[in-house]
Amino acid sequence: MSQDIIADTLNEIMNAQKSRKETVVVDRHSRLLLQVLEIGKKEGYIEDYKINKTKLEIQIGNINECKAIKPRFYVTKDEIIKYVKRFLPARGVGIIIISTNKGVMIHDKAISGGLGGALIAYFY
Repeated sequence: MSQDIIADTLNEIMNAQKSRKETVVVDRHSRLLLQVLEIGKKEGYIEDYKINKTKLEIQIGNINECKAIKPRFYVTKDEIIKYVKRFLPARGVGIIIISTNKGVMIHDKAISGGLGGALIAYFY
């Protein structure tokens, strides 16, 4: 088990999705992971998640792929498009989650707000 909670959780989600499971139970979670899951829920990639004492239960939605971006590249608003082309399969398909000084958001909001930040993960 690594030290990156987001990468571990997204790998568990992908493994469960490939084995046709509908839910994943994770032992460790963080506030940043919960923000990533909330964005995934708003975009339809995660159906729901809930915390039961120390366990996090995630219901998988419509996901083709989700991964953490390692290393966490720091980008300006002009460089985001380069990474969208690298990580997403086509224009208008999927999201990249970016941690900015205004909070965690998807790449479209960061570009329209003129914000840069650290790339965290992507879903499509």
